[in-house]
Amino acid sequence: MRNLITDVRGLLIGQAHDPVAATGVSVALFERPTVASIAILGGAPGTRDTALLEPEMTVEHVDAIVLSGGSAWGVSAADGVMAALAERGRGFPVGGLRIPIVPQAILFDLLNGGDKSWAKGGSAEPPYRALGRAAVEAAALDVALGTAGAGYGATTATLKGGLGSASARAATGQIVGALVAVNAVGSATIGDGPHFWAAPYERDAEFGGRGWPAAITPGDLGLRFKGGTGQNTTIAIVATDAALTKAQAKRLALAAHDGLARALRPAHAPLDGDIVFAAATGHSGAPSDAFALAELCSTAADVLARAVARGVHAAAALPFPNAKPSWRDRFAS
Repeated sequence: MRNLITDVRGLLIGQAHDPVAATGVSVALFERPTVASIAILGGAPGTRDTALLEPEMTVEHVDAIVLSGGSAWGVSAADGVMAALAERGRGFPVGGLRIPIVPQAILFDLLNGGDKSWAKGGSAEPPYRALGRAAVEAAALDVALGTAGAGYGATTATLKGGLGSASARAATGQIVGALVAVNAVGSATIGDGPHFWAAPYERDAEFGGRGWPAAITPGDLGLRFKGGTGQNTTIAIVATDAALTKAQAKRLALAAHDGLARALRPAHAPLDGDIVFAAATGHSGAPSDAFALAELCSTAADVLARAVARGVHAAAALPFPNAKPSWRDRFAS
């Protein structure tokens, strides 16, 4: 167990970033067509090809799932992913053709200090198509955390955000993992201190081992907000090696949102576009009953909460004026 989403058999993670533009892309690449669904609980989401993930829709499987920075410009990352997968013969067969099924979610990282002249009417092309292709080519079991992939340019209300991952074995024996780009309108830490809201779920001091503060005051509970409309969004993937139907994957995605609520204050805000994809690679069989599915759902929420804290804990500040400090800058000593 690497404590990464790639502990789930049947998937790899590829990542690519542009340090000048301060943005990036993460791709979950499935070894075979995989059942997936989605739950959107934030008020300002940005997506591509996600309607097909609803249980009543015809397409049953996906080839990859993309998380990207860049706001609406970022949706072109899926173009690069599709092109790379088409070259490998992947995709839904239609009349002798193959169309890779690649849903995507985006976050807003346009005001983090990077050079995004293409968002200001410049002649340069946005980097996302190239980053999507590069991410597929880089797909591996290892997953860089913090200022990496879709979390490269991410921020929170108080600290640098980032890319987080975690995994666990459920009581059923099946593996659940999470990957998240933390770009929240709120905060992952309690008040102005180093303690994470996700502290009760931490394993092996994976995000500093600070536990809870001695007390949580009314001031600590006061909301801290970042930016304005559209400048946020936490996007995530939870995956399991269980075999699930699309309806069960939908339930897994909905339950995993509890992890965002445990790790971020606030979550699911009108100014967030909080999205969770759920994928089931099917390597370990179906849950035996509704109680077994509930075990997977509970594990998914815990794992996602831990992944959020790991992403913020591992992040490094961007090298730009007025950049958000990292957790390590403020609290590591």
